[in-house]
Amino acid sequence: MHPSLHTLVRPLILSALGFYLAGGALAQEATIRKNLSERLANLPKIEEVSKTPMPGLWEVRLQGNDILYTDAEGNYLIQGALVDTRARRNLTEERLEKLSAVDFSTLPLKDAFVVTRGDGSRKMAVFTDPNCPYCKRFEADLQKISNVTIYNFLYPVLGKDSTEKAKNIWCAKDRAKAWEDWMQRNTPPAGASCDTAALSRNLEFGRQHHITGTPTVLFTDGSRVPGAVGAAQLEKRLSEATSKR
Repeated sequence: MHPSLHTLVRPLILSALGFYLAGGALAQEATIRKNLSERLANLPKIEEVSKTPMPGLWEVRLQGNDILYTDAEGNYLIQGALVDTRARRNLTEERLEKLSAVDFSTLPLKDAFVVTRGDGSRKMAVFTDPNCPYCKRFEADLQKISNVTIYNFLYPVLGKDSTEKAKNIWCAKDRAKAWEDWMQRNTPPAGASCDTAALSRNLEFGRQHHITGTPTVLFTDGSRVPGAVGAAQLEKRLSEATSKR
C-alpha cells in the first residue's frame, strides 16, 4: 500500500474497530440489564453495568451503590469481593470507596458546629447521633487527636430522643460545649428552641450520600470511614488525607 494511503486508511480502520467494540459493550450491557431485570423482579434498580479486569466478568452497580458481579449474559450473579491476587488489591473495596467519596468542598458547613483543637490545620467532618454509643466511644478517641478542625453534623437517626437532644444541642448558646458535656460527661443538654432546619438538611444530605450509620467520618480527600475508629487509625487517615491536598 502506498504510504500516503496507509496514513489515511489506518486511522479509519482503528476508528471503525473502536465503534465496533463500543457497540458490542453497549449491546452486552443492554443484555445484562434486560435479563437481570426480567428474571429478578425484586432486584434494586441497576445504575451501571461495566466490565471488570477479569475476562468475562461484569460489575453490576445497584441503587444504593451495592455491587454484584455477573457473566456476559446475566445468567449468574455473584456477591462478594473481587481480589487482584497479583497486586494484592481488593478491587471491590476500592470501587466502593470511590463510589462513596464525598467532595469535602460540597459539604454544607453552615449546618455543622465546629470543634477546633491545636492549630486546626487538619480537617474532618463527622455525621453523629447524640444517642449513638459508638459515637461516644469515638468522641473519647477524638480527645487524643490534636491540630484538627472537626465539623460535627448532627444526624439524629436513632429515634425521637436523638432528635430532641440534637435540637437542644443545636440551639444551645455554645453548641460545642453542650455537645461535649453530653458526650463526655453525660450532662443532658438544656431545653432550647431555635431554627432547626439544619438537622433536616443533614438527614437529606446523608440520604443522598448513603450515610447509613453513625459515626461516619469524612476526610478532605473524599474518603470516608463508617463507624468508630481508634485514635491511631484516625491519625493515620487524617495524615493521608492532608498529604493529598
